[in-house]
Amino acid sequence: MTTTTPTAQPTVDQVMAGMSAGLGGKAVPPMIQLTATVMPDMVLRQAQDSGFAMPKEGGALAEETRTILLLGIALATGNDCVENLVNKAKAQGIDDDKLLETLKIARFAEATRVFNNAVPLLAQLTGK
Repeated sequence: MTTTTPTAQPTVDQVMAGMSAGLGGKAVPPMIQLTATVMPDMVLRQAQDSGFAMPKEGGALAEETRTILLLGIALATGNDCVENLVNKAKAQGIDDDKLLETLKIARFAEATRVFNNAVPLLAQLTGK
């Protein structure tokens, strides 16, 4: 029977330092700073979820692709993380043309959502 030694869980300060490094040395988002004060376990959980969704190694997508994908989702959903994701993208060396294309795709996704939401209106106007 083999036993494994549990891995020591990082501290909130270590997690926040890692987040800052991933953002090119920029401050972590206010939501993380505030949460670290009132519910530090949630910051640790967010870091775990980030590692699960966007693994440093072994993921099917390249790190750059995951960052661009998350940025596009943030842009399309009005997420407050846009600035932080831009900082992360710049720290990863993602060029401006890719960021602008991400913006165009997110804008198209949002426009398509609005267009699709208009089906009842369009159906009424066409008598269908």
